[in-house]
Amino acid sequence: MQSMEDFRREREELNDLLMSYADMPIKRFMSLDSQVYKDGVLDRRTKELLGLVASLVLRCDDCVKYHLDTCRRLGVSDGEIIEALSIGLVVGGSIVIPHLRRALGTWDEMKGESTPP
Repeated sequence: MQSMEDFRREREELNDLLMSYADMPIKRFMSLDSQVYKDGVLDRRTKELLGLVASLVLRCDDCVKYHLDTCRRLGVSDGEIIEALSIGLVVGGSIVIPHLRRALGTWDEMKGESTPP
């Protein structure tokens, strides 16, 4: 399993590469992605938990890692993570169990970090 430090570094490098090639539609999509997670009627923590659930159901491990990382920085608790992942499990069914395992492995790894990234 890729460490969170490696994941963060690779994601940043690849995002930089993506943006160096990006045309207007890609730039607009990336901007929309950033905008939708800002505080609004729903706060950012809630939106990140929603993103986490959707990512689990869609079985996107990179997306799950990203949302877990952001949730950690925003101070989301173990209990909140477990409740969100439980919703993802009920919605997605048993096929998400391997992704649920990896999500909790990632969460545990991040809890071992001295400070949130």
